[in-house]
Amino acid sequence: MPNLLDLASIEAARKRIEGLVVRTPLVRLNVDDAPAEIYLKLENLQRTGSFKVRGAGNAIALLSPAQRSRGVFTCSAGNMAQALAWHAKRLGIPCTVIVPDTAPATKLAAIRRFGATIVQLSWDEVWEIGISRRYAPLQGWTFVHPFADSSMMAGNGTIGLEILEDMSDVDAVVIPFGGGGLSAGIATAIKSKRPRTRIYACEPETAAPLAASFAKAVPAEVKRTPSFVDGIGASSVLPEMWNLVRPLLEGSLVVSLKEIASAIRLLVERNRVVAEGAGGSAVAAALAGKAGKGRIVCVVSGGNIDTGVLGKILRGEVP
Repeated sequence: MPNLLDLASIEAARKRIEGLVVRTPLVRLNVDDAPAEIYLKLENLQRTGSFKVRGAGNAIALLSPAQRSRGVFTCSAGNMAQALAWHAKRLGIPCTVIVPDTAPATKLAAIRRFGATIVQLSWDEVWEIGISRRYAPLQGWTFVHPFADSSMMAGNGTIGLEILEDMSDVDAVVIPFGGGGLSAGIATAIKSKRPRTRIYACEPETAAPLAASFAKAVPAEVKRTPSFVDGIGASSVLPEMWNLVRPLLEGSLVVSLKEIASAIRLLVERNRVVAEGAGGSAVAAALAGKAGKGRIVCVVSGGNIDTGVLGKILRGEVP
């Protein structure tokens, strides 16, 4: 269950991770005929290629010496695994990451580079560990939840502080939705300071449980179809995350794989930005006009895309 998440905890997280994370730029998308004035918050430029380095840095900073000595573990599609592995290596903490057996080679290579032990299980088994927060072989180790943890979300919320500093009059922010930790953190920061800014989640059509939850007004479960969009798109929304994000978000914008692939290609061609599927989804939603008009910030959550997948997208294919 998430603990307290508020503006004060986000501002405290910012002090803790200062110097460890990149204060990423906010740049205009170079598309003149877009339905809105679209800006990119480039979290793909972080040391580990995604926003997760913020939350993981805050979470590890709050661990006791005893917890650090026993070791840390997480379950992740790849980005959280890289972030936790990088911080653990930096501090000399034993680290194990549990990833789906479909995780891209690019992400696995980076995890190994950061020195963590990798355990590969089925996607359903990895999701179950996220729900139970337990993995029997690692009893006694500290589990750092990839999204449903107040320290993770507070670290993520520092993105919201930066967005408002760079664009105080932002009309809308579009955030990729996997488990909800990124949306909850950013929305808490922005709504605390500028309540009238519209905050949207976005999901791929192949796995959009948040959109289904908004439609039914209760946490919903959907059939998840695996795709190249591996950083977001679950089969369900955890009830505690639903309770947290429901009052903060306008809703969830659902985009097709074709729209996401097109957005990734456009980002490379127009802005020389490499985004993974999750990162491209926010831009796809804004380009489709789904986030409305005005000044819209799209959170490009990460750039850890498999090079083979990127090559197909650049050739005009939908992997």
